[in-house]
Amino acid sequence: MPKVNGKRRYDASGRRERAQQTRLSILRAAQNLFEDRGYRPTTVTAVAQCGGVAPESVYKIFGTKAGLAKAVFDYTIAGDDDPVPVIERSETKAIFAEPDVRKKITMYADQMAARQVRSARIQLMLRDGRHGQEDLEEIWRRLVDERLNGMTMLGRHLLDTGQLRPGIELDEVRDVLWTYIAVDLYELLVLSRGWTVERYAQWIARAIIAALT
Repeated sequence: MPKVNGKRRYDASGRRERAQQTRLSILRAAQNLFEDRGYRPTTVTAVAQCGGVAPESVYKIFGTKAGLAKAVFDYTIAGDDDPVPVIERSETKAIFAEPDVRKKITMYADQMAARQVRSARIQLMLRDGRHGQEDLEEIWRRLVDERLNGMTMLGRHLLDTGQLRPGIELDEVRDVLWTYIAVDLYELLVLSRGWTVERYAQWIARAIIAALT
């Protein structure tokens, strides 16, 4: 370890790595329990036991059980716990770099379908578990708002290509996107009707393209 003014400089990298590993262990444990048991039956104590930590560590990192559920959602959507916004990820940049709007939509539908595979059970837990759970209701509203904000950004980008249907406005583009990416359609088509994920992604892409171009 290097010295600064004759003293050893503290290297926090090991501590950060341990903290990140602890956080990841808790997220994975919580995901498994939430998916198997649901929100209400899953206790913070059970998550702590499965994650190999004390309950106090869960509260210290995530604040509340609802905060933990939101973090699990973010983890499953992203596929990792890296603090990199979706807009800055390589797959999103690839969509923005593609010149053809139909290909953009198809690429987005493929990526969205992959996210649904990872996160659908957690989304459905949050959607259905929010009834009678005021803290979870607030989390669900935040997720819905985040989805709407994301589709506003994507809709504006698609409009800026000049390749959408003449006269269509941002509010319609946003609302079409917001509707088709809802977990409800994944639940109906994939989980209930047995569609493959590939068929679902292709259908979503065709439906959005037909609605917007």
